[in-house]
Amino acid sequence: MPKITVLPHPDVCPAGKVIEDAPEGVSICRVMLDHHIEIEHACELSCACTTCHVLVKEGFNSLEPASDSEEDLLDRAWGLSTQSRLSCQALVAKADLTIEIPRYTINHAKESH
Repeated sequence: MPKITVLPHPDVCPAGKVIEDAPEGVSICRVMLDHHIEIEHACELSCACTTCHVLVKEGFNSLEPASDSEEDLLDRAWGLSTQSRLSCQALVAKADLTIEIPRYTINHAKESH
């Protein structure tokens, strides 16, 4: 199974984390949540917001291309880059991934899950 390295984020994952056993075909967001990395996901993984926006620093090309709906939402994400994905939509493939969670989101109120 591929490995996901989550880079340190001051609020969500201060020490960073390595997930050794990320199952293929599962969203990056779901894998992080299952490993106690509480990334925001205000729309409950339904591709309706940008709170789970991540930057895929390594392994980006192994992911399936973003859908038109995801691309439209990404246009509104804070800190958008060519490596941006909504972690609720990007499914883990065969390659190892390195993920950076942006410092900010456009969410005005943090959700408690």
